[in-house]
Amino acid sequence: MQLVPSRPRVAGSALTTPHFLLLYAAMLVAAAGNTALQSVMPAIGREIGISDFWVTVSYTWSAVLWVTLAPFWARQSDHHGRKALTLLGVGGFIASMTLCGLALLAGLEGVLAGGLTFAAFAVCRALYGSLGCATPSATQAYLAARTRRSARVEALSALSSSFSLGTIVGPALAPLFVLPIVGLAGPLFAFAAIAVVVFAAILGGLPDDKKPRHGRRAGHGAAMSYPSLGSSPTGASVIAATSPKGPRLKWNDPRIRNWIIAGVIAGHAQAATLACLGFFVIDRLHLAPHGSEKSIAIVMMAGAAATLAAQWALIPRLRLNPRALILWGGLIAAAGLLVTMAANELYGLVLGFGVASLGFGFTRPGFTGGASLAVPLAEQGGVAGVVTAANGISYVAAPGIGMLLYAADPHWPFAVGAALLLGLLLWGRRQLAA
Repeated sequence: MQLVPSRPRVAGSALTTPHFLLLYAAMLVAAAGNTALQSVMPAIGREIGISDFWVTVSYTWSAVLWVTLAPFWARQSDHHGRKALTLLGVGGFIASMTLCGLALLAGLEGVLAGGLTFAAFAVCRALYGSLGCATPSATQAYLAARTRRSARVEALSALSSSFSLGTIVGPALAPLFVLPIVGLAGPLFAFAAIAVVVFAAILGGLPDDKKPRHGRRAGHGAAMSYPSLGSSPTGASVIAATSPKGPRLKWNDPRIRNWIIAGVIAGHAQAATLACLGFFVIDRLHLAPHGSEKSIAIVMMAGAAATLAAQWALIPRLRLNPRALILWGGLIAAAGLLVTMAANELYGLVLGFGVASLGFGFTRPGFTGGASLAVPLAEQGGVAGVVTAANGISYVAAPGIGMLLYAADPHWPFAVGAALLLGLLLWGRRQLAA
């Protein structure tokens, strides 16, 4: 299929608007489906009767695979065709969501015991962690190869915003898909079905790029951190996809070490509390598992909206330097976590988690920007890789740690998260350069 000159094109790009929307949809459906899953999993776990800890661990396992394999697929997109890798990622999402939905439905109907249900779920979810991470790097590379260097940052930032939008769309739609027969597993089947439509549209509507074409611009993709409510893109993957490949950096390079430490501390506080959020909503509001997904979705949407407000509206206007973003963000997030911890009604939970997410919306761009400014242009690709890994690593161990704290006392994850952030505030005042 050839590009049609008469169609409107993305500014500075050889890509038509319909083709850009296909790439955008591939990213959006995965992010929305992932956060929709997070909004219903606490209710499913309580309905089946499995420990909250094992519920969380069963689907954070895919984050381990994502962090491990995302750089591999980012490299492979340059060799096997970006369209093929995009289809691979969307296909992995479809297979994973369908099989996970079947496993959970079997558990909800009593066909499988609770432990076996979540063991099967974890195996099926691994498909998403293994293959789904191919989509971001492949879609970025596809767009970058057809966009002038001067317009690449803007185009890739627009594409990456699909992850952020998905964190609102997913929880908003999830309660609508809790339908008769499939029940709480309905959102998984619904987003798998939507992804099938996206897959078919990409297969038939996106030009193939496997065979080199004369004059095709070079462009590469970059791994993105695990898609979740707490990992809205902050520019690191865009930097990696637009900067020349420089020397490989390590996280403990003296120039960026303190920025990475700050990012990992804030990321762990966020990931640990986010893992407990759904269970906390159920317990604080004394909700039955079935039906609780609506309240959970409202709180998650408030957090996602606050994060986007910070990154898309407040930061460009306030023009704070990276150090100030981390210090103010840590203080605001800590206050929000304490309000969440003390809340006894939906309004308090929405307010507290919204304030916390606003603060986290400052800390991520803060440590990303600080690390980026610490190295010259030739090393921007390297530092972006370290930042992306730091973002993703927070979703490996922190959710499990958060649930262990929650099992001891439901207040502890939020109290410990706030303490970490206040400690970051005191440490950062001395260690982070203005």
